[in-house]
Amino acid sequence: MSSATNGTDPAVRVSRLGYVQFTTPDVERLVHYYTKALDFELVDQGPEGAFLTTGFDHHSVVLTQGDARARSAVGYEVWGALSDAERRLRDAGYDVERRSDISPGTPDVLILTEPATGVPLHLYESQDPSGVAGYTPLRPTKLGHVAAFTSELASLQKFYEELLGFQWSDTIGDFFVFLRCNADHHAANFMASHKYDGMHHIAYEMRDPAHLITMIDHLAKEGYRLHWGPGRHGPGHNLFTYHKDPDGNTIELFTQLDVMHDENKGYWEPRPWHESYPLYPKTWEVDLATVNIWGPINQEMMDH
Repeated sequence: MSSATNGTDPAVRVSRLGYVQFTTPDVERLVHYYTKALDFELVDQGPEGAFLTTGFDHHSVVLTQGDARARSAVGYEVWGALSDAERRLRDAGYDVERRSDISPGTPDVLILTEPATGVPLHLYESQDPSGVAGYTPLRPTKLGHVAAFTSELASLQKFYEELLGFQWSDTIGDFFVFLRCNADHHAANFMASHKYDGMHHIAYEMRDPAHLITMIDHLAKEGYRLHWGPGRHGPGHNLFTYHKDPDGNTIELFTQLDVMHDENKGYWEPRPWHESYPLYPKTWEVDLATVNIWGPINQEMMDH
């Protein structure tokens, strides 16, 4: 159940997913992947790390030196003043830290720890502009969502809904939950697991199917092969492809994700491939059509 539904007022209202950090033993290798394979722009690089963007924001991806770890920090933009968010979080009993030295482009950041995973969450009002402008044929339009494993799914969902203002979008069975912070079907999703931890996958949005195909052709020329897709998921109904980056992280490229333009009506914008009209958030059966409406599955992606 979402926070909007149960009537609680969250301490913070996240407006969108801003950036994700990766710790890597080879920063230059991942910079090459993001700039040459995915056509990101390298905005800044120094002792703090490498900062890459898909567009207006200073950075969408942060790469820092160290032992390989995906999703080593996540940045969320919030509605309203950061001072108000800090007060409300402290009033809710959470330890937070206000810092001005996290990275170029985000001079004022509120840090709290994600329960169960220990991942630092960076909350901020806005990023400095990247200076990157103009259209490119390849580059993804934005960072779309990040999926992670957790051993405490219920408490983590409650944290995101009641503290950060996320809304429930869908659940697969009793183990995979999708949460949104704006009209997009999901910005964060979590899979219950006592076997795995860390990131499940990260996803970048493409404009449309033609844009997705163009990028897949480019990835093939750069030596990156798909390990799942193209296909269409049930929850979110996005077209998807998955491949691995040089560190072995799973990267999704997607398009046609469900959107909810009117929270008061509570259903997804109708699409021809929906199972019902109107289509509301729901709990999906665990079956092949849920994972991929078109057919083939990748067991690795569903193993939890």
